[in-house]
Amino acid sequence: MNHMDHSNSVALVKLAGICVLSLLTSCASSTPDWDARFGDSVRTSAAQQVINPEASKNTNPVNGLDGQAAEHAMERYQKSFKQPEPQSSVLNIGISSGGGGGSK
Repeated sequence: MNHMDHSNSVALVKLAGICVLSLLTSCASSTPDWDARFGDSVRTSAAQQVINPEASKNTNPVNGLDGQAAEHAMERYQKSFKQPEPQSSVLNIGISSGGGGGSK
């Protein structure tokens, strides 16, 4: 093996070593703190929107609408998405379709 082949072999080994090291470092996680706290802001925001976190433990009956009235209200609500109520005509008073508005 001559001197040129030896130096090419050394260069290839060095290049291979650099490639292996760069591949190994790319596998390492650089964001362990971020990953550990991922989703915290969403969970905090959702928790802040709950009025009473203990509400599911309350077994008292709800006062207000009786069952029949509540059922009709839900039926009307669900029907409103299938057949929206027609909108009444709008009456505009004092609105002109002209451009200027200056006197003649």
